[in-house]
Parts: sequence; C-alpha cells; structure tokens
Amino acid sequence: MRDRFSPAPLTLTLPLQIADRMAEAIVDERFAPGERLKEVELAASFDVSRATIREALRILERRGLVVIVPQHGAQVAKLSRQELEDMFDIRVMLLGLASRTLARRITPEKERQLQAGLARLVAAKENADAYFHVSAEMALLVADLAGNALLSEQLRSFAQHIGRYARLGFITSARREQSLRNWRKLIKAIASGDDATAEALHRTMSQENRVAALAALDQRAAEEAVARESQAPAGPPSARRA
Repeated sequence: MRDRFSPAPLTLTLPLQIADRMAEAIVDERFAPGERLKEVELAASFDVSRATIREALRILERRGLVVIVPQHGAQVAKLSRQELEDMFDIRVMLLGLASRTLARRITPEKERQLQAGLARLVAAKENADAYFHVSAEMALLVADLAGNALLSEQLRSFAQHIGRYARLGFITSARREQSLRNWRKLIKAIASGDDATAEALHRTMSQENRVAALAALDQRAAEEAVARESQAPAGPPSARRA
C-alpha cells in the first residue's frame, strides 16, 4: 500500500486520531470515492491493531465519510449530488449568520486575525488543495471569532463531510481568484461593522462554491460515464452488424 499520509509520525494510536488522519486523506481524495479500505493494510500503515482500525472506521462512518457493509468491509463513501445540495443549504445559512454576528462583535484583534488569514489565502491561491484548506480554516475562524460556541460547533461537526464537496469548488484558478475577491470584500464589511452586507456576502460566497462544486461533480460523472462506455464489451458480431 502506498503511503497516503503526511510524513509526520503518528505518536498516539487512539482510533480518533487515526480517524482524523484518514479523514484528511479522504477529503483530499488520496482515498478515492468508492475505494475499499482494507483493515490489514491500514493496520500495517499505522502500526496498530485491526481492532483499532475498525474503531477508526466506525468513527468515519458516523462522520459520513465511510460506508461499512456487513461481510464486505468498509469503503469510502461515494459523492452524491443530493448530499451536496442538502449540506450547502445548511452551510449557506450558518456561514451567513457567523459573518453577521462577527461584524457586530468585531474588534481590532479579531480584524488582525482575519487579515492574517487573508494573507494565507493569497499565498495559497496557486495551489487548489492548499487554497481549499485555508479557505475552510477561514470559515471556521469567522465562526470562532463570532463568539457563538453552538454555531461554531455546528460548522465543525460536518466540516470534513462537506469539505469533500467544497474542495471541488476551487479546482480552477478562476474560481480561486473569484473567491479571493469575495474574501476581501467580506473582511472589509466585517471590519466596518456592516452586518447585513457581511451576511449577504458570505451567503453568496457559499452559493458560488456550491455551483462550482456541482459543475465539477457533474463533469466528473460525465467523464466516468464515457469511460465506462468505452470499456463496455462491443457485443457479438451479429449485434454489431445490426
């Protein structure tokens, strides 16, 4: 099994920590949607028991990242257009509320943290995966700085699950440039205390990410359909002549 994990050694072998590492690999598609997850190989990769891996897989199943089928084992959950739509319906509302709340509670220190995050986005804009991760961190930062613990908890609870879809929305450089412009506008609105504009901007940003992710998912589905058709048997000679 090839190494799909970061080179940093895993010093603790608790199932939750392993689940977190595997979740990162799933979100980044180092494990492909639908790919089978073999306990023996994973146990060897992490140097832990199969029982520990099984518990980690159950954690990932609860997060919606893995499907466990009795007698068949575990596999990475496949991407779903309907799930994408449903999750973004929630994300749009939560992020809008987070930015609105933060605009009402902004301080110079909070603005400084937002500007530091913006600088990280600028530095990451040439790399799709890096930009996605920083953007995801920025969304959670807005929620944390808003000071609503329940709101922050809700966003974190499905951050990895929706991250598989949100990542698709930043594949092109044009989308990342658009996102970066929106983040600049959003931070300006928050810093000025314009709560209504901040809410509207963050909702728009999330909607744009939804549209881009849907387009990427549809394109992937079309490409997979073409690939399956090209690999299908041509059929008997009589059928081809007909």
